Amino acid sequence: MQKKINILNKKARFEYEFLETYTAGIQLTGTEIKSIRASKARITESFCEFNERGELFVINMFIEEYSHGNFYNHNPKSERRLLLNKRELKKLEKQVKNTGLTIIPLKLFLTDKGWAKLNIALAKGKKLHDKRETMKDRDNKRDLARIKKSF
Repeated sequence: MQKKINILNKKARFEYEFLETYTAGIQLTGTEIKSIRASKARITESFCEFNERGELFVINMFIEEYSHGNFYNHNPKSERRLLLNKRELKKLEKQVKNTGLTIIPLKLFLTDKGWAKLNIALAKGKKLHDKRETMKDRDNKRDLARIKKSF
C-alpha cells in the first residue's frame, strides 16, 4: 500500500487570485520521482514559464537529491517540463502574454498509478488591500468558530 503524497503551496492562496486550474504531468528522472515518493520536495517559491518553443516549464521547484542516488543523482533546482495538451498550452501562453497573468503550482501529488502530477493555476496577483481583506475574513471565521464551539 502506497502512502498519499500531497505537497501543497500554502502561500499561493494568500498571494494570488486563481482564475483557472489545470492538472499537468511532470517529466522527471528516476531519482527525482524517488525523492518525491519520500516527500522531499517543495513548491512554495516556484512558478511556471514558457520557453521559445512554447513548452511550459516549472522553475524554482526544489526536489531534494535522492539519498542512494550516487553519481546518477539530479540537480535539485533544475527546470522541469510540464505535460499538457497543445490546446491548453496555447490558451495558457496567450493569456500569460496578453493579460500579464502568471501560472502558479498549487499541489504536487502522486496518482494511483504512481505518476507525479502538478495542479497549476492561472493566477492574478493580489494587491495589498486584498491581502488585508483575506486576513480579516480568516480572523472572523476563526472567531466565529470559537463562539460556536463555546455554545
